[in-house]
Amino acid sequence: MQNACVPILGFAAFSGTGKTTLLTKLIPLLQKQGLRLGLIKHGHHDFDIDYPGKDSFRLRAAGASPVMIVSSKRRAIITEICPEQEPDLDGQLRFFDQTGLDLLLVEGFKKESFAKIELHRAALQKPLLYPGDAHIIALASDGLPAIPCPLPLLDLNQPRQIADFVINFVKVSR
Repeated sequence: MQNACVPILGFAAFSGTGKTTLLTKLIPLLQKQGLRLGLIKHGHHDFDIDYPGKDSFRLRAAGASPVMIVSSKRRAIITEICPEQEPDLDGQLRFFDQTGLDLLLVEGFKKESFAKIELHRAALQKPLLYPGDAHIIALASDGLPAIPCPLPLLDLNQPRQIADFVINFVKVSR
């Protein structure tokens, strides 16, 4: 990734596997170890963080892009992508302030080339991604994979184990 200033680690899986659920458990564990984290999530749907009736929505609907909303607690920048196109991770990194971060976590972008942990739940009956993706560096599953797996195997239901793996990844990536 040309626009990456810090190590990047993705969490790739089919929808419904629990990427967000795992990350909400993993992030506090990593922060307790002193890691400063950023996150980029790939959305597959038309989403809006702004809504009708708000001034920022009205200004954006009138044609302003980007629109920045700022308060004493947070900042959001809303930019329309025209023409509509599927975003690529490296292109989005140009807009992401990585200053002061130790690690950038990525949810989604599973088809792109960067280090990823694959999440797999046998009950979903989805194929494994790792045989076709050389950038998957570990498999976190709720059971043994149906095919031989040469990658480190992590227990999807043990966030502490996955956090330890991530901490080691950051150490060797610096």
